[in-house]
Amino acid sequence: MSANQLSGLFASAESGIINVLMTGGGAPGAAGIIRCLAMHNKIRIIAADKNEQAAGRYLAHDFVKIPAADDPSFIFALLSICREKNIHVLMPLVTRELIPLAAHRKDFEMAGAQLLVSSVESLEIAISKSRLYEFLQWRGIPVPAFQVVENAAQFSEAISALGYPEKTVCFKPAVSNGSRGFRILDASMDESDLLFNYKPSATYMRQADAERILSAGPFPELLISEYLPGPEFSVDCLCRQGETILAVPRRRTKMINGISVEGLFEEQPAITDYCRTMIKELRLDGNIGIQVKQASNGQYLLLEINPRVQGTISAALGAGINLPLLAVKQALDLPVAPEELQVKWGTRFIRFWDEVFY
Repeated sequence: MSANQLSGLFASAESGIINVLMTGGGAPGAAGIIRCLAMHNKIRIIAADKNEQAAGRYLAHDFVKIPAADDPSFIFALLSICREKNIHVLMPLVTRELIPLAAHRKDFEMAGAQLLVSSVESLEIAISKSRLYEFLQWRGIPVPAFQVVENAAQFSEAISALGYPEKTVCFKPAVSNGSRGFRILDASMDESDLLFNYKPSATYMRQADAERILSAGPFPELLISEYLPGPEFSVDCLCRQGETILAVPRRRTKMINGISVEGLFEEQPAITDYCRTMIKELRLDGNIGIQVKQASNGQYLLLEINPRVQGTISAALGAGINLPLLAVKQALDLPVAPEELQVKWGTRFIRFWDEVFY
């Protein structure tokens, strides 16, 4: 997009309605993100999802059905929507959409839409947990002890090398969404206790069961790592080409299926500095989420990076921070007041289910 085109876009956004296309309208966090954006009286939200009955259809100002990210028509469909709806900003909530969108950034800019995504190069590293850990390790940035495996024999060798069964270890697919595929191997696990006192979504597993399941079909690339036993934090960030504008750590005090439902916003300088270092090395851009957990030595180490808007980002509203709105303002070079960056540390939150009737 030329300088004149950009100037026209920013002038349009400042004087009139800002059209934001948000994909993943049926995602668990979509309702909260729509609420964040709707707090600006000039933002018009167009939700998009492959499911035409996504909850976002009934919460946003408008709705469009789109193909899945792996559909050959995905990019063409999104570009057509951007032109038809005069979209100023495209905010994807779906991880699988990020790289296809980033690869066509210039096409979207020519259509008048600014993408809230990092570069293809940054995304290819951040989305793959194994590549991410290797990338950071090579640069001397602390990560949990880990190994990458591609078959059952390597799996058995890796967990042994990491100290199992004396030590608890965990594994997850190199590329996955949410907590899909994540399991903890703990030799001291009491199966009777697990059966009667934990919900079916419990992540604990024995080595024999893991090896049996993993050998039953195609073996995915797995990241095996030491288990971090301490508190877990999710850090919602706003960054610009590797520069951290804001990092907001929240303690995850209760989770259901990998989603935070209770938490506490805490000022944690060590965690914030750690996140700043990773953001700088990866040159990340826009809203991103970083999850860290405390190791047995007290150091907070990386679990994963979500290089997109996280579902629980709306909880930061209670702490005075509207991160999705800040990302839109950043993309359009709109002014940000100092108080929009002031975090109310110590704020607690509880999330609950709600209904949409239609």
